[in-house]
Amino acid sequence: MISEMDPSQFTIEIERAPGVAFVRCRGRLVAGVRDSFYTEVRQLIPDTKRIVLDLTDLTHMDSMGLGTVVRLYVSAKSAGADLELINIGKRVRQILGVTGLLKAFEMIGDQGIRMP
Repeated sequence: MISEMDPSQFTIEIERAPGVAFVRCRGRLVAGVRDSFYTEVRQLIPDTKRIVLDLTDLTHMDSMGLGTVVRLYVSAKSAGADLELINIGKRVRQILGVTGLLKAFEMIGDQGIRMP
């Protein structure tokens, strides 16, 4: 399933496998797209115990985008699911580090991940 909110700004592609959903993020996760992103990923939580956000192609995240990722993390944990981040770029890693959130998220390396 592909969701395109504004191709010049931000897109996601969701692939599902048993018990896991991979969400590939591309572009800029900023204020104008955060609600659509949250709604789409939040719908995965009741049926999915593990959600992996692949940030390989995420070029920018502002404070509203970061807040949306935190909301998804809290929603997932409340429902007994895991939200993991992979392929975190330098800029996003800096934002997570400055805010003290780097340790809060489960981050996994490129090795050992089975993506559909």
